[in-house]
Amino acid sequence: MMRQKGFFVIMLLFIAVGFLLVFVSNNIVSANNAAGAIIQLTLEEVIGPSTDDYVERALQAAAQHQAELVVIRIDTPGGLDTAMRGIIKNITNSSVPVASYVAPTGARAASAGTFILYASHIAAMAPGTNLGAATPVKIGGLPTPGKTGKDKNEQPAGDATDDAMKHKAVNDAAAYIRSLAQLHGRNQNWAEKAVREAASLPAIDALKINVINIIASDMTDLLEQIDGREVVVLGEKRTLHTAGRVIEVIDPDWRNRFLSVITNPNIAYILMLIGIYGLIFEFSNPGSIVPGTVGAIALLLALYSFQLLPINYAGMGFILLGVALMVGEAFQPSFGMLGIGGLVAFVFGSIILMDTTAPGFIIDLSVIITFAVISVLIFIFVIGMALKARRRKVVSGLEELIGAEATVINDFNREGRVSVHSENWKALTNTPLHKDQQVKVTNVKGLTLQVEPLEVSTQAKATHTVSQLEKKS
Repeated sequence: MMRQKGFFVIMLLFIAVGFLLVFVSNNIVSANNAAGAIIQLTLEEVIGPSTDDYVERALQAAAQHQAELVVIRIDTPGGLDTAMRGIIKNITNSSVPVASYVAPTGARAASAGTFILYASHIAAMAPGTNLGAATPVKIGGLPTPGKTGKDKNEQPAGDATDDAMKHKAVNDAAAYIRSLAQLHGRNQNWAEKAVREAASLPAIDALKINVINIIASDMTDLLEQIDGREVVVLGEKRTLHTAGRVIEVIDPDWRNRFLSVITNPNIAYILMLIGIYGLIFEFSNPGSIVPGTVGAIALLLALYSFQLLPINYAGMGFILLGVALMVGEAFQPSFGMLGIGGLVAFVFGSIILMDTTAPGFIIDLSVIITFAVISVLIFIFVIGMALKARRRKVVSGLEELIGAEATVINDFNREGRVSVHSENWKALTNTPLHKDQQVKVTNVKGLTLQVEPLEVSTQAKATHTVSQLEKKS
């Protein structure tokens, strides 16, 4: 046993070292090539917690190895406000200059991407790209319905509250992007227009009105154009020397990819449900181990993901209520009322679980419907059938003998032998028994049966029934 434990610990150490080596090889720029190199990062798809982590650690590595410049290649529809602000803080506090480059042709820096472009020391775009549409999306549920009253000033209290929250978010975002524009001397008015009116611009127009600094066809062209350009980094002027520099590409490593997977709202949602199902199966059938182990791991991963995502805890409460009602339907059938109520609560909670309408952070409706159907089948039918099976009479083992009829082999007063299912058993009784008399097994102790005459058992049962009827009357 001790050898097995030692082997297990050694295997864990090897796995940990392997992960560390992968992490180091994928993320740390070599000391020989990093000094004065150009570090290239890539922001693709939606911006979330994994993106923030990726940029933060890459900028730290670039600063540690004294890189000349970090170029962030952008192609994104936007993302979470919290992740965007984290990336911007890392850029504005970086000791290494940062250039954001919207590329390749056909790429975009929409919404959060526009903010990141404004925050960078150099803003560049490839031909055929665009930026803008930076209006904050509505947080916390469904769109506000339009006004229907004749007087535009008259509106329901709920609409007034929603409008106030919307204006607050828009004003905050507008002030934020204006401050970023001031930081690097770019067009403040258009920046505010991108927030308030969701305005967008192609690369050529962006260059004309001083939204960006450069239009570059590729990385080589970009580095040649910014060579000798002066930028302000942490309050100090610095001249860039980028022409002919070595380009080191830092791609997202296993940690970023893993974080990206589990912070996908659909994956986090599925992990949460697997965790709940696993623990319910473990509690309903203690000792199974596998459902409980898998469920606990999945639930912990889901909780870790949720603390990084914008979660509506009312939605999570509805999901838990729905699961509880469906479990209640399995344990206490109520002609479908608990099951239907649980299904409604489950679906409604799933829809409002994500407290944002940011692109890429909405739970897909097909996933919600699929797991709603699976939940109904599991909790109402599968668990219900398992409970019915548990209530059935035992048909094997020693417990099955209780209540069975037996035949006395020879006369005996206290101890003798009886035949049950063509098997001879040792038997004890408090009543003298005769050969071939029918008896009933009342208890089993080891390999000995406690029996009593069948007539006595039937008479006792009839007497008990009569007494119960007399009590009711």
